[in-house]
Amino acid sequence: MTVLLACSGGGHLKQLHELVPRLGIEGLPRLWVTFDGGLSRSLLADEDVVYARHAVPRDAANILRNAVQAAGLLRRRRFSMAVSTGASPAVSYLVQTALRGVPSHYIETAARADGPSLTGRIMARTPGVRTYTQYPAWASDGWSYGGSVFDAYRSDSPTPRATIRSAVVSLGTAESFGFRRLVEQLVPLLDGCEVTWQTGATDVTGLPVAGREQVPHHELAAAVAEADVVISHAGTGAAITALEQGKKPLLVPRRVAHGEHVDDHQTQIAGELARRGLAVHREAEDVDHAALLEAASGRTARIPAPPPFRLRPGR
Repeated sequence: MTVLLACSGGGHLKQLHELVPRLGIEGLPRLWVTFDGGLSRSLLADEDVVYARHAVPRDAANILRNAVQAAGLLRRRRFSMAVSTGASPAVSYLVQTALRGVPSHYIETAARADGPSLTGRIMARTPGVRTYTQYPAWASDGWSYGGSVFDAYRSDSPTPRATIRSAVVSLGTAESFGFRRLVEQLVPLLDGCEVTWQTGATDVTGLPVAGREQVPHHELAAAVAEADVVISHAGTGAAITALEQGKKPLLVPRRVAHGEHVDDHQTQIAGELARRGLAVHREAEDVDHAALLEAASGRTARIPAPPPFRLRPGR
């Protein structure tokens, strides 16, 4: 039978896609449920995909619509396992797969270094759903430590760089919030550089920026591979894209006090990757030429055989 893989877009999708080879399900038929967008169209081009309604945080109406979609899908098809990395599709789908006796696994996003998200708390209270953290520090009887998506990468020998000629700035496409504060900080620092600006929902009116809301994933990955430096909001998807190309990104967390997200979880992502030596972490107002050069000089590498992500057997 088929493995069901359900998650929202952006970093949630990027994480689950990255973890699939480590879940012990390679070679099994699988069905993805996620949001339609540039990342999902590119990343899942050769996969069996059902697109759910895009549900922003705490979007009860579309979460309910996706639950109705899930009920119909589960009547038509049988699944041997269901796995999710959040956010809202976990609520819409895993509650129902668990009720039907399908082994159901919820992996909390690597964005949550000190405890579960709202989705995670719901999943932990759902009978039949096994829950996992990517941080051993808050593993407990209810939350198993299965490993981390970042275990697949290591810091490599740096290559000192004195100048920067090209850059990629990635602000994500799954966010419904702008991050103009970072763009304004970067404009004078990147003057004279060739820059790919992936700006998402950020309004760049009046700025000397050729912003693109979405850049196809393969095109963005190619630009990252060629760039001298990668600067990004501290989202897991953007960070993993940089790591895949051997880059040490400069990660800048969005802040709820500035209306840039619903909470400050991006500080956890940036802090964890900096702790591992896989990123440079700065607040938006602290981004300067020295930070750009530090990131540009860094290198990362993929570990050839990362450890498996350990799913608990049974229900």
